[in-house]
Amino acid sequence: MLRTGVISDELWELIEPELPSHVGRRGRRWRDHRLVLEAIAWRFRTGSPWRDLPEEFGSW
Repeated sequence: MLRTGVISDELWELIEPELPSHVGRRGRRWRDHRLVLEAIAWRFRTGSPWRDLPEEFGSW
């Protein structure tokens, strides 16, 4: 997985416990939370529409 490096490892250690877990959840697994947050940061930093996300973030 390619990362853009917007979210540092130290910040991720603080954020990750606050995000929902897949444990006990039925259905398909969520996408990687860190990748989703990186994509959101990229989108707001660039002002681009979601459909213009780079391929490293997956499909919009």
